[in-house]
Formats: sequence, structure tokens, C-alpha cells
Amino acid sequence: MNKRNLSVVSEFMLLGLCQSWNKEVLPLLIFFMLYLIIVSGNIVIMILIITDPHLHSPMYFLLANLSFVDMWLSSVTTPKMITDFVRENKTISFGGCMCQILFVHFVGGGEMVLLVVMAYDRYVAICKPLHYSTIMNLQKCNGLVVTSWTIGFVHAMSQMAVIVQLPFCGPREIDSFFCGIPLVIKLACIDSYNLGILMNADSGVLAMTCFVLLLISYTYILLTVRQSSKAGTSRALSTCTAHITVVVLFFGPCIFIYVWPLSITCVDKFLAVFYSVITPLLNPAIYTLRNKEIKNALKRFRSYYLHSKRNTNA
Repeated sequence: MNKRNLSVVSEFMLLGLCQSWNKEVLPLLIFFMLYLIIVSGNIVIMILIITDPHLHSPMYFLLANLSFVDMWLSSVTTPKMITDFVRENKTISFGGCMCQILFVHFVGGGEMVLLVVMAYDRYVAICKPLHYSTIMNLQKCNGLVVTSWTIGFVHAMSQMAVIVQLPFCGPREIDSFFCGIPLVIKLACIDSYNLGILMNADSGVLAMTCFVLLLISYTYILLTVRQSSKAGTSRALSTCTAHITVVVLFFGPCIFIYVWPLSITCVDKFLAVFYSVITPLLNPAIYTLRNKEIKNALKRFRSYYLHSKRNTNA
């Protein structure tokens, strides 16, 4: 097809989670509340870790970065989804669509690598405790975090380099609440089947590589704690349970979206919601509810706030 005959698509139409206004009022309230909890919960964790000297350790430094990433991962798509609940015409500009794709893969790819870094931190802490402070020093932690962001950026740009070159001429309806690469590729005025497989493989390789590295790390940890005392084993497993839970919640949807796509619209929407809303919501809850140091830091912060407020009113 001659590119001169192609009309430029300036915007896309998002069909959202459901079609009926009567069915969208309740989701509007639910997702608005969930998003407020995501943002406030992750901000609280970051403030606690930054302000409390008891939490100035590599594990909590990485946890603060995870909270930051989760907050932005949800913010890429959720606010648009919420505002579209009250709109009859759910459109997104071409530039806005490309930005969503860029930041979803930038932040999402960075989080995958960050979870591997957190697993490595636990591996060093449990398997090499005497060398932990030497290996996981501040410079090393900063380097690992920068590496995670760099890999996420390179991954996102590899996707964008292909997407922005595609010709879009006619169909512009995306049956989702945000611009996902598989759905956007289908709208291109070319045979996109092989390209779709290639793009999914790009994301799938990153996801599976990180997942395999995580399996290796936690396998070493489990083999190590088996040789330890029962108290050591219980303590190590308690520490790692939260990490393993977060890994399963994060990589589960990723595997079904990019590695083993089901191509069932309702399932795809559920996985997209789980990936962008539920996981960022559960992460702070998991780490807070299962971590005594975070709980104690929250109590100290609350006591300090109440004490300061009393002094101000006195």
C-alpha cells in the first residue's frame, strides 16, 4: 500500500473495561479509592524509610525504590482509566498513546530488574552474612538501582523504535483501558502477525530472564537455610516470603501477557488491571503487614507526629 494514501491517525479510541455507563459508576469509585491507597501507601513507605535511621539499610533502600516504581507504574495508566469512566468519548492522542507504551515498558522493565536486585540482596544477606555490609554497600546499591532503570529504558526504547515507525491508516479502536503494544500493533496498516510475535518475544525474554534469575537466587537461599538451625530457617523464610509473594504477583500477569498470551479479551483486561492496579496496591500491604521493622517505624513516626502536634498546640 502506498504510504501517500494513508491518512494519519491523530488519536485512538479506548473502549475501556465496559461499555455501559450504568456499569461504570461503581468501578469509578472503586478504582479511584484504590489509586489513592496505592499512592498514599507507597509514599508512606518511602517517607518512613527516608526519615527513620533504623531503616537505613540496603534492603529498605531497595524497598523504597520498589515503592517509587510501583507508584509510577500505576500512575501511567490508572488516572486515564478513572477519568474515562466519566467520559462518553474515551479517546487518547497518538502522542499520549506512545507515551503510555514508553513508560509502561520503562517502569515495568525497571521493576523486573529491581526485583532481581532485591533477591540478590536477600541472597547475600542469608548466604554470605559476614560479607553483607561489604558487598551491599551504598555505592553498590546505587549502581544496581541505576542499572535497573537503564535496562528498563533500553527495553522501552527498543519497543518504541519499532512502534513509532508503523503506519496507522484506519482502525483506531483499542479494546482496553490503555495502549498495550499487542493491541496497538493490530491497528497498523501492515501484516502485523510476525511483528506482534517479535515484540512479545522482546518483553518475554526480559521477563523470563529475570524470572529465572529470581528462581536461582531463591533456590540458593532455600538450600542454604536447610543447613541452618530451625530458628535461622524460620527467620530467613519469613524474610523471603514477602519477596516471593511480590515476585509471583508481578510476574504472573507478565508471563500470560507476553510469554503465553491467551488472546481472550476479558482475561487480557483482567491481567492488565492486576498488573497496573492490584500489584502496586498489594506490594506496600505485603511488606508492611509482614515486616516488624516497618510496623515499628510507623509507630515511631506516629508518636513523633502526635508529640510535635501537642507541642505546637501547647
